[in-house]
Amino acid sequence: MAHSSTRPTSRDVAQAAGVSQAAVSLVLGDKWRGRVSQTTAERVREAARDLGYRPNLAARNLRLGHTRTVLLVVPALTTEFFAGVYTGAARVAAEHGFGVVLYPSPEGIGPARDPFASAQAALDGVIASSMAADALTAIRGDQLPLVMLDSDPAGSLGAATVNLDIADGVRQVAAHLLGLGHRRILHLAADVPSWTFEVRAEELAAHTAAVPGAHLSTARAPISIDGALTATEAALTTPGPRPTAIVCDDDKLAAGAYKALRRLGLRVPDDISVTGLDDLALATALDPELTTVRLDAELFGDRGMRALLAVLDGREPESGDIPVELVVRGSTAPPPTPR
Repeated sequence: MAHSSTRPTSRDVAQAAGVSQAAVSLVLGDKWRGRVSQTTAERVREAARDLGYRPNLAARNLRLGHTRTVLLVVPALTTEFFAGVYTGAARVAAEHGFGVVLYPSPEGIGPARDPFASAQAALDGVIASSMAADALTAIRGDQLPLVMLDSDPAGSLGAATVNLDIADGVRQVAAHLLGLGHRRILHLAADVPSWTFEVRAEELAAHTAAVPGAHLSTARAPISIDGALTATEAALTTPGPRPTAIVCDDDKLAAGAYKALRRLGLRVPDDISVTGLDDLALATALDPELTTVRLDAELFGDRGMRALLAVLDGREPESGDIPVELVVRGSTAPPPTPR
């Protein structure tokens, strides 16, 4: 029988033996007894020999349970932030002979389809963002060595939690705006049920409440430019004194706020100051450039992977949150003086 140069697959063996691929994997995995007849088993083995079929190493590793593969579960890849997390994680993984498989949870949150028929067997560990936590149960990732990113350390499913110091980032934003003299602040909050966004709301409320005469209102929006535009427009057209600053949970929300302000004939920062959080490429694409909190996504991924390697080795992962810094640009200024 003439062979092409491509390596024979289990499908080729199944065709040659006249059986299903499932039967081939039962026979070659030595799990056929009581499921297929001895004659069929012999026919499959013979076909595999004739074709020169070798089960690939990865498949063999799946059965051994050590593929040196880590699953990184993140919200849908809508921002470059999680690309940075992946880059940092993959770099450290490569140094230790591990590969990283990226698994974006659909819609950013909510259960995900199982990306592997036998996720547990195929993986040595999982790193997951809290925004994708529901996906974990669907892929049984919560039963594997698990490191959570951006999650409540108190209620974490994981063996370890790695966080950015988001609370400090929000403190820096609040101190900056209150220091400029802002007293009416609108929080444009991400409408996502996730610990990281709860922290932002709590910190901002606490810091505003500590300043006499300061008032905080909240508008919720999905993390999209259109969602932010609609929510900002609604919040600024309700009766009552207008806020002089908008604190956004995310740079994308800030971009939507800019559009709403422009539609309403308001100028940034002359009429209203705007802040973001992330320091995405978007922050400097906006005009004026956005005052925002820089998060080191690659270091986040790097620390997440190091924590997982420590868990796999039975060591204690490095503790302490990753510092973040406020980057002040042109979108913030003192509030306009009342005319």
